[in-house]
Amino acid sequence: MQEASSQPLRERLSGRRIRRWAVAVVLVLLVVAGGLAWARHRAGSRAEAAAAAVPTFTVRRGPLTISVRQSGTLKAREQEIIKSQVEGQNTIIYLIPEGTRVKAGDLLVELDASKLRDQRVDQQLKLESAEAALIGARENLAVTKSQGDSDIAKAELAANFAKEDLVKYEDGEYPADVKKAESQITLAREELERATQKLEWTEKLFAEQYVAKTELDSDRLAHQRAQLEHELAQDALRLLKDFTYKRQRAQLVSDVEQTQMSLERTRRKASADTVQAEADLKTRESEHEQQKARLAKLDEQLAKTRIVAPVAGMVIYATSAQANRRGNTEPLAEGQSVFERQELIYLPTADALVAEVKIHESALQKVKVGMPARISVDALPGRTLEGKVTRIAPLPDPSSFWMNPDLKVFPANIGIEQVTPEVRSGMTCQAEIIVAQYDEATYVPLQAVTRRGSQAVVYVKSVKGMEARPIELGLDNNSMVHVLSGLDEGMEVVLAPPLAPGARPAEGEEAGAAPATATSSAPGAAPAVQTSAPPAAVSATEPPTAVARPDGDAAGTPPQGAEGARRQAPSAEQMAEWRKRMESMTPEEREKMRERRRPRDAEGGAGGSPAPRAEPAP
Repeated sequence: MQEASSQPLRERLSGRRIRRWAVAVVLVLLVVAGGLAWARHRAGSRAEAAAAAVPTFTVRRGPLTISVRQSGTLKAREQEIIKSQVEGQNTIIYLIPEGTRVKAGDLLVELDASKLRDQRVDQQLKLESAEAALIGARENLAVTKSQGDSDIAKAELAANFAKEDLVKYEDGEYPADVKKAESQITLAREELERATQKLEWTEKLFAEQYVAKTELDSDRLAHQRAQLEHELAQDALRLLKDFTYKRQRAQLVSDVEQTQMSLERTRRKASADTVQAEADLKTRESEHEQQKARLAKLDEQLAKTRIVAPVAGMVIYATSAQANRRGNTEPLAEGQSVFERQELIYLPTADALVAEVKIHESALQKVKVGMPARISVDALPGRTLEGKVTRIAPLPDPSSFWMNPDLKVFPANIGIEQVTPEVRSGMTCQAEIIVAQYDEATYVPLQAVTRRGSQAVVYVKSVKGMEARPIELGLDNNSMVHVLSGLDEGMEVVLAPPLAPGARPAEGEEAGAAPATATSSAPGAAPAVQTSAPPAAVSATEPPTAVARPDGDAAGTPPQGAEGARRQAPSAEQMAEWRKRMESMTPEEREKMRERRRPRDAEGGAGGSPAPRAEPAP
């Protein structure tokens, strides 16, 4: 019985424990559900507060002007450029004050000419020496020609005499010698016959003893003498014909040939001497002309050290006109050294002016020759001049490329139609080139546009939250962009669209924080700007927008909540400060600022991909 009574007791205790555990579980579930509901309610409240604090822009429809703004310098449309024409570097010893109105012939610049004067004295001495050498060369040529003519005449006479001696010997002397030899033979033969007859008669008389032996011996000796003389006469004729004639004729023929060759040598020598004398004369003449030309050049250089005004006009220093193009150009002043062909002074020849500006390569697709422009002069606030684009350089400015290889700007001229006495050459101006004008256009700020792939998207604020809406874009003016389709007037677009998928929020911020934005142009339209959230301080390259980056991370994610929205909204003072800074900055400084922003913009683009950048707003 004890066991039977204890068993129901244990069952009752066990049931109570189960009920207690069930109640505890239910209570825990109720607490968890309440906590979740309370957290969801709190998160919704925060989201609603954050959504209410996100800055928006009401889509507008009305007149819209698409323009490109650039700073530049005014200069005369037609002007005389005064350059230094003196070779080398020279020091300015006199310079007319800038702004002086001069007449034609007035002295503008005088360069130091002391070295040129010393060189002229030395050159005058060289010229006189060259003149003396030239006179000597002329006289030497005359003497050489006369001597050559004399030597040729003497050689010709010797050649003629040699010919005549040959003819005289062959036609005169030789026949005479032959006749003489033959006459000697004839006489010797007659003497021999007479001596022979006498000897024969004497021998007969001696045989009959009528004459003495001595007489016979004497006749015999006379006969032998006559016989020897006859033989000698015959031998002399043979020698004359066989030896003397040949030798003498050969000698005379050789004399003729030698005199002919001597005549030829004499002629050639006379010709060579004459050519040499003429060449020497030409050399002396060339040297004389060269020295004379050098002296004339020195005189010309001396004359060019005094630069006078070719026309009437107002003096403008070239360094003043080029100040915006070359920041390191020293002002023109007395004592400064200038080099040949350096531009010194501009003399405007007409009152018409042009604005010289530099267009960034990103705006070349927008700007065309003939587009209208409005020019405002910094020195004359409130005055606006009308003009047209008259020239765009085909190549970028090399000076800007040298200062910054990544900067490509193209010089352009804007012709100003009005002639205003107050506007002067050299003044700084701001040019607004009108690309397009719309009487009725729907537009939104650039920072409200982001991009998904190739599709431009804006986020429209509605009762359900932020709704992505694809749009088609037209041209932009670096502030507002023309919306061709996709939006209606009166809609509210978010100025800080949500981050694209894959973008990371900043540390300590909730998911869904306002991201950087990107804009995209429609096909065929000018490229729009993809903009990262700019820093809270006034940007040097972009206007302050409702999307600021005061404390964001490397991706440029701005803070959320009411405090973040308050810090994101730009004030009027920030806008004024931004405009003032932009007006005083040069294109090179703008480009440098944009280069510093480029890595942050690349990280802050939608989807984490680098975004194309646009021309800085002036």
